Amino acid sequence: MKKVIILAFALLALTYSCSEDFLETVPLGRLSEGVFYNEKGIDALLIGAYALLDGAGAGGWGGSYAWAGSVTNWVWGSIASDDAYKGTDVSDQTPINPIERYEVLSTNSYVNDKWIANYDGISRCNDVLKVLAITVENGDISDAKVTQFKAEALFLRAWLHFELKRVYNNIPYITEDPEVDPATVTNTVDAWPLIEADLQFGVTNLPATQGDVGRPTKYAAMAVLARVHLFQQDFSTAASLLDQIINSGQYSLMPNYHDNYKIETNNNAESIFEIQYSVNDGTSDSFNGGYGDCLNFPQGNELMATCCGFHQPSQNLVNAFKVDASGLPYLDTYNDTDLKNDQGFGSGDTFVPFTDVVDPRLDWTVGRRGIQYLDWRPMRGLDWIRDQGNGGPYLPKKNMFYQAEEGSLSTTTGWATGVNANNYRAYRYAHILLWRAECHVEAGELAQALALVNQIRTRAANQVVMGLCTTYEMPSGGTPVVDFSQPAANYDVQPYAAFANADYARKAVRHELRLEFGMDGHRYFDLRRWGILEPTLTAFIAGDTRLRGFLTGAIFNAGKDEYWPIPQNAIDQQGSDILTQNPNY
Repeated sequence: MKKVIILAFALLALTYSCSEDFLETVPLGRLSEGVFYNEKGIDALLIGAYALLDGAGAGGWGGSYAWAGSVTNWVWGSIASDDAYKGTDVSDQTPINPIERYEVLSTNSYVNDKWIANYDGISRCNDVLKVLAITVENGDISDAKVTQFKAEALFLRAWLHFELKRVYNNIPYITEDPEVDPATVTNTVDAWPLIEADLQFGVTNLPATQGDVGRPTKYAAMAVLARVHLFQQDFSTAASLLDQIINSGQYSLMPNYHDNYKIETNNNAESIFEIQYSVNDGTSDSFNGGYGDCLNFPQGNELMATCCGFHQPSQNLVNAFKVDASGLPYLDTYNDTDLKNDQGFGSGDTFVPFTDVVDPRLDWTVGRRGIQYLDWRPMRGLDWIRDQGNGGPYLPKKNMFYQAEEGSLSTTTGWATGVNANNYRAYRYAHILLWRAECHVEAGELAQALALVNQIRTRAANQVVMGLCTTYEMPSGGTPVVDFSQPAANYDVQPYAAFANADYARKAVRHELRLEFGMDGHRYFDLRRWGILEPTLTAFIAGDTRLRGFLTGAIFNAGKDEYWPIPQNAIDQQGSDILTQNPNY
């Protein structure tokens, strides 16, 4: 499907505009719209809609919505939460600073760009449905293909509206209805039932398997629909959908946690829906390679020419991976003391490796000094960090490529050399198990929840980062001494013996979701749907100010900061009688 996307981009560049003028007369020099009124043409348009699933917009330096629109939601789901800092230095991509400090204005460019990126994709989905309807009238397509194309287009449309709903809450739901001008659709109608209806069509009509990776199955639609119901606290409906996925036998946990973050294990047995990334495929700057995250790699060092030091893990997230003598997490007190780190140490300064015991998923999620950074070498600390005082001492790791893959599975074109072919696993089987555990807890079924959480924890113990580094000073040019027969740190993760009560079980499940999906862009939205956003982030701000000054004076404002403002640009264009601003903005 990746090759098809490239061809579709070329075709769309000649034939297709995302504006509402799409179905009007095509100017000279462009192909007739009639070429789309058949199976191949509709599929080309549909793949054009898939191309915007990653939220990256039109592409190109400074001319895209890629960073704000990224499907990984590294800005809205991680940086806005207690999982991550913007990182880098305070002067780079300054519109993110007020997002991290909960001081966002409706004129913020990231607020505007996320909106545009997703409605751009929605417009493409609706154009597919419009052309499909005309093609049906002409009788040039089979009923089976009509159903398939419609189900995929509605899945994508629901996906994009769900993205918007989680960020802005009050959104206009735009459909293909030719009698309705999209510019007149208000944002005062509840979008949840509309999202559910589009997804339900996919559940009913999508196949159990697809020949092309990247196209949704009925189980992908079920997974998204289950999550939609979780956001509405509808645990019984979510549970029914999750059970169908589990009982299908289509999916299983991969043997190792890190299998979900390696290029060579893209589209594996655990994957329910992945955003497909491709590099060196003929697109400018390898724009199909997760360009929305192109800033989120180590700032160039002696080994890597990547850029730009954004999306750095927070100390709070790192602390969450600490375990007690029983190999269990500290659910309430994990942030009382900090896991040992090299904040304030130069790379040439003596820093003795860690003695703390941690869940092994920490070092598959976070790059920290003295621990092997995939196959590159042990991370050297300060010299690999763009601005430690602002972003802390840690690096993201999950989206990074291996040194052995450089130039083949990482881009060879463009300035953003971190772009690579490591797919974003948007929905995987571990999500399903832990969400089902949530539903069990809310139904008082603690034993069933325990069993599912322990499946995840048992898998987490299967693989640790190897390579004990005994070099305590790491100036540039030195070769650290590493014993690859030994673990890189002290690791332990054990299953829970029991959940004593519902409160404990609830905390355990929620903590497990954080450990399993840290830095994956879910945290802010999870905290909100659990109803603990304000106390969690207030405590986070207070704790973080002891480490760095950036959040000094920041306040999370309950009743306002749960959602981001409707872009002022959109209100100005459509009118305040059409788009109502969110409360307290």
